[in-house]
Amino acid sequence: MDPSFWKGRKVTLTGHTGFKGSWMSLVLLRAGAKVTGVALPPPTHPSLFEILNLKDDMQCHIADIRDLEKISKLIRDSQPEVLFHMAAQPLVRASYREPVETYGTNVMGTLHVMEAARACPHLKALVNITTDKCYENREWVWPYRETDHLGGYDPYSSSKACAEILTSCYQRSFFENDDKSPLHLASVRAGNVIGGGDWAEDRLVADIMRSFLNS
Repeated sequence: MDPSFWKGRKVTLTGHTGFKGSWMSLVLLRAGAKVTGVALPPPTHPSLFEILNLKDDMQCHIADIRDLEKISKLIRDSQPEVLFHMAAQPLVRASYREPVETYGTNVMGTLHVMEAARACPHLKALVNITTDKCYENREWVWPYRETDHLGGYDPYSSSKACAEILTSCYQRSFFENDDKSPLHLASVRAGNVIGGGDWAEDRLVADIMRSFLNS
């Protein structure tokens, strides 16, 4: 990561109060970026976002990405050059309990962020962070490839596959072939994550360590 690229650059993140969003905010702030975050309140207690006291070093807005009007205004007013979309309902078991919320956040929320991006004249790059669970589960030993079929048996995985299709649609329909649009769109698919300050439920490595410490 080249700090000179980020120094003084306006960056907006959705989901900045979560585990990955908090680390991303910290890295960008240390690189000298001017960071704005849009998210729900911290999802865990304790919270990495609160422990790092990030709200004192960045513009923070509490908002739900399912609210198109509000999210569009907040992103537009922040005038970002780079936008990272990290807000999501990220838990598989929770998606069984709350499928409507999961699809509303992960699919329609992503759509709202894409629409907000279209209205940002200064925006140069949009990165949508999803998951390797967007792929059809083949139950084999081989790693996933970007050409593998999208799918997902559970609501969470299915919603992320939908978000990937939506991202591809917007890239081809509005950004890729528009000579007047300076916006570059990319999708990043993360696997299981590990790091300090992760108090979320159903995290593989964190759950293993908790089980070990409590045994």
